[in-house]
Amino acid sequence: MTMSPHRYEPTWRIAAALLLAGLLSGCVTLPSRQACPPNDKAESLQGTWLAQLAGSGTAWTLQLAPHPEHTGSWRGELAQGDRRYAVVADLDDGEFTMEESHDGQRIAATWLGGRLAGDCSRTLHGQRIEQDQSRQTFTLRPAP
Repeated sequence: MTMSPHRYEPTWRIAAALLLAGLLSGCVTLPSRQACPPNDKAESLQGTWLAQLAGSGTAWTLQLAPHPEHTGSWRGELAQGDRRYAVVADLDDGEFTMEESHDGQRIAATWLGGRLAGDCSRTLHGQRIEQDQSRQTFTLRPAP
């Protein structure tokens, strides 16, 4: 009985393909995801930002500078057209907090947020919570 050399060819090809795949898998590496550098120092919030609230067409301008009385905090102004509100802000362990006042004495809204996981940009995301507990999602980006 004579065996055809083609009878076992598919088995040989499968074995060769598996061996090749095994060899190549050791050579192919996926890029590793590096941790974002820490960026919660005073200068990371200093400057001009654009604040976009969900459901609002026009962005607000946010100006922040180091707070003269509280080291590591910021003070500034949130502005849109004729509306201008005083703010104070903090960034602690990546968590952003900002208090907005419409009269310079009482808190009208609190902004709570931070960076999205794996987002190494300076963009901040979170919720703006008014005194009546109504909420709006916000995004803060450095102004161009």
